[in-house]
Amino acid sequence: MGFIPFTFIDLIDIILVSSLLLVFYRAMKGTSAPFIMIGVFVIYLVWILVTTFNLVLFSTILGQLISVGVLAILIIFQPEIRHFLQVIGRQQGRFEWLSKIFNIRNRKHQDNIDLQPIVEACMEMSTEKVGALIIIKQSNDLGVVVESGIAVDAKLSSALLGNIFFKNAPLHDGGVVISGDRVVAAKCVLPSTQQEVPKSYGMRHRAALGMSEVSDAIIVVVSEETGGISVAHDSVIRRNIEPERLATTIRRMMRINDRRRDEAEEEPKR
Repeated sequence: MGFIPFTFIDLIDIILVSSLLLVFYRAMKGTSAPFIMIGVFVIYLVWILVTTFNLVLFSTILGQLISVGVLAILIIFQPEIRHFLQVIGRQQGRFEWLSKIFNIRNRKHQDNIDLQPIVEACMEMSTEKVGALIIIKQSNDLGVVVESGIAVDAKLSSALLGNIFFKNAPLHDGGVVISGDRVVAAKCVLPSTQQEVPKSYGMRHRAALGMSEVSDAIIVVVSEETGGISVAHDSVIRRNIEPERLATTIRRMMRINDRRRDEAEEEPKR
């Protein structure tokens, strides 16, 4: 009895499948998708068994159910599939070398962004318990989010942010997108997280976490109930940030994005 032939192509095949499963696991972690997939896998195993033992009637019925089930899975998993594709799209920094080949302009965040207006506005809103949701754009495109809101295109200032999020103001619902030193849009709709989160999380915290899962943006939240300041980035939300530590926290997250982008640019050179 000889060994099964194992070639370099087989190794690449295993690496690709393992990478796909890892990305799928990270994207679906915390959702109900894995449990549903287990159920689908069990049904598929049953179908293989009844086909093997030639149970014609049962296998025919089960086969028809599986055929219809493919469409049902696409409908049931619509949020998870969208989230999965968004997670893949989020990795655009890894393919920056491809953008250069095709001369595709990559919109990077501006390193000289002045965080002081954001910090001052958050401190004031935290004291007065005014809810806020601020999205600081990085390298990923936020066109869909911006288009869901109302265009502002104004110079960033603490007074402007305070007026936008003032209670009962026309634009206070939703998020504000900041790019460089400009407030791009307000009243923007953000994707809510699919993770199981504590019940203490409000809609703003869920939206901030969801946005951090599908982009490299940094999202600042001010709780309307407690006045607490939270920052979401890279699928993690850090709560109860001290106002005097807010700028430092945001800068640290920006450096993480910079380091990842630099590593992505170095990969094609190796």
